[in-house]
Amino acid sequence: MNDSSWGTPQTGYWGPPDHGPGQGAAPAGPAYDAHYAQQTRPMPVVPDVPVHGGDQDVDRGAARLSGPPFRDETPRARPHPGEVPQNPEPMPDAPQPAPVPRKKSAGRDLGAAIGVGVGLGVVIVASLFVVKAVFVGVVAVAVVVGLWELTKRLEERKGIKAPLVPLAVGGAAMVVAGYARGAEGAWVAMALTTLAVLVWRMTAPPEGYLKDVTAGVFVAFYVPFLATFVAMMLTADDGPWRVLTFLLLTVVSDTGAYAVGWRFGTHKLAPRISPGKTREGLLGAIGFAMAAGALCMQFLIDDGSWWQGLLIGLAVAASATLGDLGESMIKRDLGIKDMGTLLPGHGGIMDRLDSLLPTAPVVWLLLVLFVGSG
Repeated sequence: MNDSSWGTPQTGYWGPPDHGPGQGAAPAGPAYDAHYAQQTRPMPVVPDVPVHGGDQDVDRGAARLSGPPFRDETPRARPHPGEVPQNPEPMPDAPQPAPVPRKKSAGRDLGAAIGVGVGLGVVIVASLFVVKAVFVGVVAVAVVVGLWELTKRLEERKGIKAPLVPLAVGGAAMVVAGYARGAEGAWVAMALTTLAVLVWRMTAPPEGYLKDVTAGVFVAFYVPFLATFVAMMLTADDGPWRVLTFLLLTVVSDTGAYAVGWRFGTHKLAPRISPGKTREGLLGAIGFAMAAGALCMQFLIDDGSWWQGLLIGLAVAASATLGDLGESMIKRDLGIKDMGTLLPGHGGIMDRLDSLLPTAPVVWLLLVLFVGSG
C-alpha cells in the first residue's frame, strides 16, 4: 500500500517507539529518527466488523448516536442455506400494477341540475308567452336575488360593503324602465341608482367609502343594467320569440361547450382563470350555437334569415364564454366556487346569469341591426 495515500504526517506525530531501537539498528540521532520514522509509520487501525445478528449488533445499536445508517431499524439475520426468508422485500425492478383509470366526473349533481334547469325553463317560458309583464317581474326578481348574492360574497370575502337597498330598488326599477321606456329609461335609471348608492353610503363612517361605492356602481352595471336588454327585447312585436332565441342560444352554447369539452377536451382555454374550460369546448360552443342560431332566425324571428343566425350564434358563443370567464375571475378573486346555494346542482342565481348577462346586449343589438327594433 502506498503510504502517501494516508496524508502528510504532522510535525511531532511520528517518532521513535517507546522501546527504542532494536539490536543492530543505526545509532540514535536526528538522522536515525528520520529514517526510523519513515520505516515504521503505523497503519490505521481497521476495527473488526461483527457478524450481523450477534450480541455485537446490540452494543453497536446502543452506541449509535444519529440513528441507523440503513433504512431498516432492526438488523436482519442472514438466512441459513436452504431456508426461505420470511416477508421477503420486493425487488426494486418488480412490475407495479397499472393504475386504475378514473372516470371523468361532471363535478356536480347532474340529476339535480337537470331537474332545476327544466323547472326554471317551464317558469320562464310560461311567463314569457302568457303575460309579458309577468316575465318582466321574473327578471326583476332574478336581478334582486343576484344582487344580494354578489354583495353578500363581496362583504364576506373582501369586506366590501356595497349598499344593497339602493341597488335592489334601483335594479328592479332599471328593468322596468328598460321595458317601459327603452334604452333611455335604462340609462336614466342607471344614473339615479348610482347617485343613490353614493348618497346611501354617506350614512356610514368614511373608512372604505371609495371601495364600497366603486363596488356598488360596478354591481349596478353588471347585474341590473345588462339585464335591461332582455326587457328591451321583449318590447318588439315578436318579443317573446326574440327572448326565447336569446335564451336558447345561450343555453345551447353552454351545453355544447360542456359536452364537447368533457368528451374531447385536452387543451386548456384559460387555465389560470377556469381550469375546466378547453379549446375543444369553445369549438363545441361555437358549432352548437351557430347551428341553433340558423334554425331560430329562420323559423322563429320575423324576417330573419339563416345566415344571420350563424353570425348571431358565433357572437353568442364568444360573449357567453367571456361572461363565464369573467365571473370565474370574480369568484377566483373572492376564493369561492359558487356565488350561492339557492339552485341545487347549479349554485346560485349569479352562477346561471354569468353567461346570460353579457350576451343580452349582444343579441339585442344584432337583432336590431338585422330585423329592426319593431
